[in-house]
Amino acid sequence: MEKAKVYFTKELTPEAMERMYRVLGNGLSGKTAVKVHSGEMGNQNFIRPDFMKKVIEAVNGTVVECNTAYEGKRNTTKEHWETMKAHGWTEHFRVDIMDEDGELELPVEGGKQISVNYVGTNLQNYDSILVLSHFKGHPMGGFGGALKNISIGIASSHGKAHIHGAGHPEAMWTADHNSFLEAMADAAKSIVAYRKNHIAFLNVMCNMSVDCDCCAVAEDPKMADIGILSSLDPVALDQACLDLVYSSEDPGKKDLIERIESRNGVHTVEAAAEIGVGSREYELICID
Repeated sequence: MEKAKVYFTKELTPEAMERMYRVLGNGLSGKTAVKVHSGEMGNQNFIRPDFMKKVIEAVNGTVVECNTAYEGKRNTTKEHWETMKAHGWTEHFRVDIMDEDGELELPVEGGKQISVNYVGTNLQNYDSILVLSHFKGHPMGGFGGALKNISIGIASSHGKAHIHGAGHPEAMWTADHNSFLEAMADAAKSIVAYRKNHIAFLNVMCNMSVDCDCCAVAEDPKMADIGILSSLDPVALDQACLDLVYSSEDPGKKDLIERIESRNGVHTVEAAAEIGVGSREYELICID
């Protein structure tokens, strides 16, 4: 069986972002949703709109997000729009907060924890999805990459609680941890199935804090920037990023690895591979 292709460049520029999309060769068509992380107010590490501009323009995309399920400046539509404006997204792009008018149920076929995923209803308005993820640590998931961006990221506010609670929104903060990680994998499967062959992924390995862009007060990055990776397989892409962290000679990697391992972060990748979201086996192709 042919291994998934993951492309890599050390260049961290807007031009490289566009190049890393084009090297995938699948040419997203129709109306394209571009999933980004809007960044919590106060966060210093999120990737800015200027960096994403060329690749978003390359697909004539609409920047999409969904409201959060916890306190902050993105948990209501009104405040989320204010954050999008403050962070420059609305200045540069069309923006859609997809659960502003409700949610859509997507079936999860063969999942480990959940049988349905609740996403922003406006997802149905798009023919394809470009997923632009900032690879970094995460307080709960251990790390955030492509799988988290299409699971928690595309879920509605209620859908986020549903995933966190492994099917029980009321248990959002008390559910079994590995069950939560598996529910993320389940949700990711529903997104990939929904737009099969019309979805592409880029992970940006810079500003790699142990904390997520969802943290208003985040730790500063602990290790040097690595580059940009792209793939049509989100499992292979996240696995390749993990491997690059582990193989790095940067002494600062120990903090990020401690965060990943203390939350069993690799289990999301393991579970996603087991249920057929993608493959952990990949060929890394450097385009520099």
